[in-house]
Amino acid sequence: KETGLRYHLEGYMFPATYDYYKGMSLEDIAIAMVNKFNEVMANYYDQIKNSSLNVHEVLTLASLVEKEGTTEPDRKKIAQVFLNRIAVDMPIQSDISILYALGVHKEFVYVKDLEVDSPYNLYKNVGLGPGPFDNPSEQAIKAVLNPTPNNYLYFVADLDTGNVYYAETFE
Repeated sequence: KETGLRYHLEGYMFPATYDYYKGMSLEDIAIAMVNKFNEVMANYYDQIKNSSLNVHEVLTLASLVEKEGTTEPDRKKIAQVFLNRIAVDMPIQSDISILYALGVHKEFVYVKDLEVDSPYNLYKNVGLGPGPFDNPSEQAIKAVLNPTPNNYLYFVADLDTGNVYYAETFE
């Protein structure tokens, strides 16, 4: 059991379309989402066991990759950027972590936002934080397990075009 988590099922409720019926309880729906998670993840447990990450870490990283990239190629590159940062004890510095730490959704993250006191603040804290920031898709999970090899430590997305640019140095 992980400590410091905001929501213990965050990351473990698979994002999919579910049928629900009058009379179903919230617990019934949550169980269906967790069951779907287990069904999907059964395809990856052996690969995770043979990787340097555990299931919780894969889901945490995939939850960031989910929101930082929109295409499969970008998600695979971004996953490697985050792994590269972790390998050199560099903060991941994901705006997704700041928004989660703040508990709000907004279009822009400001410098003052980066000071939020939270274990989920991956600008201040090195590593992955306590746990997932959302419920990642299968594509994001696969991106973490099969990232595109690169030496990048930085990326920035052009919000107008959707293009993502990568760099090995901040400059």
